[in-house]
Amino acid sequence: MTFDPATLKYDDHGLVPAIAQDVTSGEVLMMAWMNAEAVAQTLSTGRVTYWSRSRQAFWIKGETSGHVQELVSLRMDCDRDCLLMQVRQSGPACHTGRRTCFYTDVTAGSEVELMSPM
Repeated sequence: MTFDPATLKYDDHGLVPAIAQDVTSGEVLMMAWMNAEAVAQTLSTGRVTYWSRSRQAFWIKGETSGHVQELVSLRMDCDRDCLLMQVRQSGPACHTGRRTCFYTDVTAGSEVELMSPM
């Protein structure tokens, strides 16, 4: 069965959340947004492409930083409204220079920074 990005359920802005996970470690690296064209580009090039809501433009991960996300697999959830991409990440995934965007833990009402920039 051929996959068509148009079959995903997008929000009112034409976007779907996309979670990037390290294929080797299973670590959740980041979450960003994709539209149908970004999904199609990602699948055709193997380079993860997001839609930047702030810039209103495509954002090929690593295009300027060199911290590329190479797509290994793309999965959708049962409702077809969220994506999980297993990737090979080179360098940090977060714009702060950290391996993952999920570096702040909140326990018992306190924030704890779990890692420093790479």
